[in-house]
Amino acid sequence: MIKIERIDDGKKGEFELYEADVKAGYMTYVWAGDDKFIIDHTEVDPEFGGRGYGRKLVNAAVEFARENNLKIIPLCPYAKGVFDKTDEIKDVLSK
Repeated sequence: MIKIERIDDGKKGEFELYEADVKAGYMTYVWAGDDKFIIDHTEVDPEFGGRGYGRKLVNAAVEFARENNLKIIPLCPYAKGVFDKTDEIKDVLSK
């Protein structure tokens, strides 16, 4: 079973993805004001590679942004690539 948790200290945060209670990957972000955040790193443990977990982390950030009326600045190359290729998530992209 896959589970994604969000941890946030008010300045920065992390989405953590767990498979069967083992941390398989994470994506970090930093707040850029009250209404947007910067995704700065996405990483999936090589043992869990090829399962689409990186994209699941980006999708979790998109869902969080939509629910809270936030925008995302994807500085992480992986996250930027997902945004570049996926039109349906560009509504949360910061201009």
